[in-house]
Amino acid sequence: MVLRKLTERFQRAVRGDRGEVTVELVIATPLLLLALLAIVQFALWSHATHVAQAAASQALAVARTQDGTTSAGHAAGQRLLDDLAAGPLRSPQLDVSRGTAEVSVSIRGEVAAVLPGVHLHVHAEASGEVERFLPDTGAAP
Repeated sequence: MVLRKLTERFQRAVRGDRGEVTVELVIATPLLLLALLAIVQFALWSHATHVAQAAASQALAVARTQDGTTSAGHAAGQRLLDDLAAGPLRSPQLDVSRGTAEVSVSIRGEVAAVLPGVHLHVHAEASGEVERFLPDTGAAP
């Protein structure tokens, strides 16, 4: 008899919670999907940043050699962007400038959007001195 009363009391208590899991799932699922998309968006931004920095470094390495030119550096950077940036980086703009003593490379672009309304930008720069040959004079530094 006591067991029967406990069973009835438990069943009455449980009946009041019917449908609660469904409501919780309706609220939690979109939030979980939004969090997942935010993680994917951050990963794309991170990858696009690394691609832009790698292309800037490659363009700098080619343009700063003693016989290097801005067009050779631009071509090297653009080749790397064409190979790696097709997915995560939209409309990258590569700018190489070379003076008598220094070379600078700048890359700008926009990250592919996963979340609607989120527009992330990427900017990478690299600069260095133009390499030049200095003959050995025999004197200690």
